[in-house]
Amino acid sequence: MIVSNSPSNVGTSSHTPASIEKSLVETAVRLTAARKEIGKVIFGQNDVVDKVLITLMSGGHVLLIGVPGVAKTLLVETVANVMGLSSARIQCTPDLMPADILGSEVLEEGDDNKRHFRFIRGPVFTQFLMADEINRASPRTQSALLQAMQEGSVSISGHKHDLPKPFHVLATQNPIEQEGTYPLPEAQLDRFLMQIDVDYPDLNAERDMLLATTTNRKAKAESVFTEKDLLNMQSLVRDMPIGESVVEAVLTLVRRGRPGADATDLVNTYVNWAPGPRASQALMLASRARALLDGRAAPSVDDVIDLAEPILKHRMALHYQARADGVTLNDVIKSMTDGL
Repeated sequence: MIVSNSPSNVGTSSHTPASIEKSLVETAVRLTAARKEIGKVIFGQNDVVDKVLITLMSGGHVLLIGVPGVAKTLLVETVANVMGLSSARIQCTPDLMPADILGSEVLEEGDDNKRHFRFIRGPVFTQFLMADEINRASPRTQSALLQAMQEGSVSISGHKHDLPKPFHVLATQNPIEQEGTYPLPEAQLDRFLMQIDVDYPDLNAERDMLLATTTNRKAKAESVFTEKDLLNMQSLVRDMPIGESVVEAVLTLVRRGRPGADATDLVNTYVNWAPGPRASQALMLASRARALLDGRAAPSVDDVIDLAEPILKHRMALHYQARADGVTLNDVIKSMTDGL
């Protein structure tokens, strides 16, 4: 049941309140079914699944940080299947070129015996793209992919080619092996709506996974949504009402992360790079999407607090002094959410 905890709305809506309420109820029921289907295949990663769904509903891209073997690739395939999206996977390596991702033009001879250029689309022309170990690709290739993420199109030989809609990228990084990698610059990290840390499953989840994946009976997640449903859901998220208290919480939180009069003591002491306006936009959209995922008609301040870490973590950097003093980004973000 949809329960509204914030009746006011600071934006304009393209739907009537009654139609929004009806759409929210129907979408919440289907999201519950989608989570159940994903749970048939992905064990012990409920929080990760929820945050990936929130990112898709917000129209953004996600960066997954996790060691090998925690089902990152399987997660992409399963979520794409449940959401009715086409998917592709790129294994990033230092010798991967932009054309390997975007595509290229080839010269061929036609039936008229004349030579023509034909564009061969790369794997980026899909709806849910996994860029595995993105920090192993060269900066040139990273830039080409992230430009496609931002603009929703690619330019080859002066010709613009639109990417499918919806278009989402899930990039992964291995937090252990950093030798021979190319860390993403801050401006490129900012293109991702969330950074999600993928941990090991707990004991019960790992037991269920063992029993389910070591037999000849393979579970399969059924499709719940279509690509059109996802686009409608993204529009619905932007139409959701949001209270003034939530808007103030978003602004207060982000501005506390910028060194200055509004910042916390930890921020003023240790923060080197602070979140920009895109962080505020991400918090607004993701808070709405989280409320919808939980079956609520409007977000609350608790949504902002819960999403602060995955949305701000990759948009901030600390001075070297922070490491010497044992201060982490989690500590800094916790100080920013206190008292919201």
